[in-house]
Amino acid sequence: MTNASPRRADQAEAAFLDGILHFGQLPADFDQSGRTAAIAEGQDRIQEMDTASVRQTQWLADALRYLTLQLCASKQSGHPGGFASSADAYAALAMLGHTNIVTEVGHHAPGFYSAMFLDGSLERMGIRTVNDLQSRFRERDGLLGHLSGAIPGLLAPAGPLGQGQHFAMAGAYLNRDRLFPCTIGDGGLGEPYILSAMKHFHTAYPEVTNFLPVLIWNGYSQEHHSMVSLMDNAQMEAYWRAHDFERIVLIDAKEFDDAGQEGAYVDSTRFGPEARMAFSRAVLEGVREAAESAMSGTLTCVVIKQLKGAGVHASGAKSHNLYPGDTPEKDTIAAALERGALAPEVWSLVRTNLSRAGGGPAAETVVTERERPLTKIGALPMQSFAPGDQAVPASTLAAMVAELGRRDPEFVVTNADGNEASAMKAINDALKIRHPTQDDLYNQSPSGQVYEPLNEDACAGFAAGLALFGGRSLWLSYESFAINGWPIVQTVGQAMAELRRKTPAMVSMFTAGALEQGRNGWTHQRPEIENYIGGQMRNGNVYLLYPADANMIQAAYAWAIGQSNKCIAIVASKSALPVHSTPEQSEQAMREGAVRLYESAQGPRGTLVFAVTGDMVFQPVFAAKDRLESEGYRVRIVAVANPRRLYRPDDVAWSHSAEPDGDFMDDAAFESLFHGDALIGVSGGGTVALEPVMLRSRAAARDLVGWQRGETTASPAEIMAFNGISPEGLERRVKALMVQARPALGNAA
Repeated sequence: MTNASPRRADQAEAAFLDGILHFGQLPADFDQSGRTAAIAEGQDRIQEMDTASVRQTQWLADALRYLTLQLCASKQSGHPGGFASSADAYAALAMLGHTNIVTEVGHHAPGFYSAMFLDGSLERMGIRTVNDLQSRFRERDGLLGHLSGAIPGLLAPAGPLGQGQHFAMAGAYLNRDRLFPCTIGDGGLGEPYILSAMKHFHTAYPEVTNFLPVLIWNGYSQEHHSMVSLMDNAQMEAYWRAHDFERIVLIDAKEFDDAGQEGAYVDSTRFGPEARMAFSRAVLEGVREAAESAMSGTLTCVVIKQLKGAGVHASGAKSHNLYPGDTPEKDTIAAALERGALAPEVWSLVRTNLSRAGGGPAAETVVTERERPLTKIGALPMQSFAPGDQAVPASTLAAMVAELGRRDPEFVVTNADGNEASAMKAINDALKIRHPTQDDLYNQSPSGQVYEPLNEDACAGFAAGLALFGGRSLWLSYESFAINGWPIVQTVGQAMAELRRKTPAMVSMFTAGALEQGRNGWTHQRPEIENYIGGQMRNGNVYLLYPADANMIQAAYAWAIGQSNKCIAIVASKSALPVHSTPEQSEQAMREGAVRLYESAQGPRGTLVFAVTGDMVFQPVFAAKDRLESEGYRVRIVAVANPRRLYRPDDVAWSHSAEPDGDFMDDAAFESLFHGDALIGVSGGGTVALEPVMLRSRAAARDLVGWQRGETTASPAEIMAFNGISPEGLERRVKALMVQARPALGNAA
């Protein structure tokens, strides 16, 4: 039945329904089951499992399905099918007061937006009616196609599969009194890492069980059957038990089917009234049992087995996505909307329940809607090295990290390949590796603060989740392996740029760069990750830091832990290297972006500027300086330490970021550092970080020297030479530049 306006509902109260295309008849049992809201005023959840509570939970699931489909159809775009099979689980969680819900499935976005609309959270965005909801869906400054934590009431982003469980575990770690459900699609479960990540977390933190994976086992991925579609129920339970889950609550819609549907996966909305009520009750009771179990110290999961696309326009993978032409008027979509249409009174009841679930609209109550108080740590102690000293940058950083952990017991360091191997054993000595086996020799303790799953995704995911949810963390990785974890850091970094609250910066530090990995060969030489990160600096809140020595890495970390809503990566060596900067210069380098480390007193044959990112790479640069000075060149060596500061303001989308940072080096300061007859950028890794220098330089001749490819070598000097980064190689490049810049002087060589 289609109506132009709501029927029999208070017009002011039901204004949110403007835009609904179809309304149904008032249910025959509404007077018995819908007379009053199951979540009473002043309550945050249903109080008993009576018929009214079950029926109202079912209506909520139906409302979410309807709104999800109409929302997607309004743009002929979006993904209704996956959330449709999860709607019963979402409704049960909400009616039980558990609204700190994250998801692994970005394709469930329209369902989550529908829930945030119905509970009133989206009013903070000016979305008050269904028409508003549709006009802002998948539009700029509206509701992006995949979830974002910037949307009021939503805790975390969801895009790439296999990330949601990190947010659930981080939320549970920081908030032991709340349940953090995480919906997982069986398309994503085909990536087995999801379960192994939770198994490792449980081994490390057996007392933290207040996260609840909810598998939406619907038989399909986005374009085909899921990889777990042929499992039977016993096999699925065994799969979870093998990953430490002690209680598996599995509700299989097939067991309730009275409509004769074929196959292992069926649609509960096709059941008769009694069978459907029985299924809805089973879901509600099962979710309650699972939630209580998880909150009581037992690792628990819920599995809802129901056909993908339940209650919408198509089933299986065909329900996954809408395409041009899939309008609300298309016959299959119109039929589904009419079949799922609800009376205005039911919509109002659903809205009342959701606005009370969890204590109020999610935008007011979920843990990420307020700034989390941080333990005060004060200024961390820093060592002062004199220029000319030898010191290990990574080890110097380790002392600061260890002290931060002592002062903040919630602080977590994550590392997959070992702190000791990266010259940061001091961290393990002080904070201990989180491990069930107590062993002082290996710095292991069940209460340690160093989380060491041998998987960079798990390391990056937990650290990023903690930062997003308001805690301090640090991800330490070999530069060569960081690529395996960076995508979730990128996701969280973008989310941080959009948040309406302050949260600690996501900080990572990559050691054992390519130049230190000669004997290991190209398998450990992957500094291209620097280009990946460097390419994100234009986002506005991403920073790639290159401390030049042990003094500067301390300034880099002190700066990083004082930042909010930023994504900061530090690249440094684990070898003893000369100190070139003073502590004051180091702070200046972080604040302004670059600092002069050396300049010749004179040089009649012209001035050459070295702009350098890295630390070990200064060795061939300074050696080349000696050769060039002996031939009459004036040489200036500049450490490009915080290259994001060196861009022009219009190069970077900084004004669109939360906690906007519009501090860029001005032209006069830039000229004083980088102006010369010729400029040569030098990097031991990727060269993208030198882009702002090349963009702004007015030197008559410019060149760029950096990493080309890996090889097995006996020393850093040999791998640098293999890539053309040697004193002799740099000298040749410089002389060629000077011929371009000042032919008369250059040809006099």
